[in-house]
Amino acid sequence: MKPKELIKKWVETFNEGNADKISDFYHHDAINHQVSNKPVVGKKAIREMFEHEFNQAEMTCIIENIFEDKDWGILEWKDPLGLRGCGFFKIDNGKIKFQRGYWDKLSFLRMHKLPIPRE
Repeated sequence: MKPKELIKKWVETFNEGNADKISDFYHHDAINHQVSNKPVVGKKAIREMFEHEFNQAEMTCIIENIFEDKDWGILEWKDPLGLRGCGFFKIDNGKIKFQRGYWDKLSFLRMHKLPIPRE
């Protein structure tokens, strides 16, 4: 599966809010690094991250653009509340090996009325 096609399916699954299903997109030793958080390593830990996030807030990803360059896919997204971000996905043998995401965590926490961590 090409990166662009995989990302489209990933977004559909993300919008279902099912941590088990979305973790199937990742290699067993994948890394998911949302830059406002520490990197999450391994499929099991990524599933746990999504389970926590899906329980914390209702999230919807709306695709604005998907770009593809060899085994990389780039997703520009927005959500219904106005938050925007982008993600970079390195695909290896039809699975996500590495993901990095850029988004405004403070705005996300405020929009969802979640606690803001203190330093």
